[in-house]
Amino acid sequence: MTDIKAMTLEEITQSCRQMGQPAFRGKQIFSWLHKGVRSFDEMSNLPLALREKLAAEFTITVPRVARKQVSQLDGTIKYLWELADGNCIETVLMAYHHGNTVCISSQVGCRMGCTFCASTLAGKVRNLRASEMVDQVLFTQLDSGREISNIVLMGIGEPLDNMDEVLRFLELINHPDGMHIGMRHISLSTCGVVPGIRRLAELELQLTLSVSLHAPDSETRSRIMPVNRAYDVEELFAACHDYFRKTGRRISFEYAMIDGVNDHDWQADLLSSRIAGMPGHVNLIPLNNVVESPFRPSKRTAAFQKRLESHGVTATVRRSLGGDIDASCGQLRRKAMEEGANLQQ
Repeated sequence: MTDIKAMTLEEITQSCRQMGQPAFRGKQIFSWLHKGVRSFDEMSNLPLALREKLAAEFTITVPRVARKQVSQLDGTIKYLWELADGNCIETVLMAYHHGNTVCISSQVGCRMGCTFCASTLAGKVRNLRASEMVDQVLFTQLDSGREISNIVLMGIGEPLDNMDEVLRFLELINHPDGMHIGMRHISLSTCGVVPGIRRLAELELQLTLSVSLHAPDSETRSRIMPVNRAYDVEELFAACHDYFRKTGRRISFEYAMIDGVNDHDWQADLLSSRIAGMPGHVNLIPLNNVVESPFRPSKRTAAFQKRLESHGVTATVRRSLGGDIDASCGQLRRKAMEEGANLQQ
């Protein structure tokens, strides 16, 4: 059956017309879906005959809370959602002074192979559909009781490796008859898929582009991020400069501080020179300890930040949230997979 929540308002309206229904039924159905109904029976302003016909032709995605962890330190909530096919994805809800931010996944697993990231350890299983991304926002809001004002596509997966579904998700989540979360309240993080960045630039969406950089030189970056072998750091920064010229939007560069790998003064100097000419922001991230990774957190984060600032670069250190609940990407899913494997043995 067809996944109706992945359909746009126009597509639902067209389906209604084909059923001999008036166009306004499309808007009613779309609105119900984005309020979190679990069945067509809950769409109380639709005729019973239409509800029965919809149930025969369409399905409504509803994820199940497989695990939920609430931080005793800062109230961060981490969800492990089980999807209809049994796969699991992670979503994290974080409270900031400007509102509640939800960090969502775009794929089940990831194929990018970044050596310091837990999300990629088991590889990519499949892309998420737009509806499954909407569900993370919608059901996190419903379950937590907290109104979500901001979204970051920074969970498991590479959004620009699933670009068509991500663009459809952005259209759905931004729609005034849906959750209506504005583009300027959405951040999309990429590890550096250059064709995707250039496609985003052409679309001129007013979201915030965040680039997971983690090293300003190709030798280091290729060692820790295999994507650099396909799109090296010079090509990546050329695309970033073009993106800024096209959209006028400041780019945020994510930089996980890794001890003895990417935390040298010369790398801060090189990073500053690559950003020069556009209003980039560097977000320094204390590295999460991943058991399978040989890397450890840097002891030079403050010095690296000071070096960047001496060149006029805006640099901040990301506040760590949910440290007591495995809130970094991939950790909870990996733990659940390991426990499941142990139960099967």
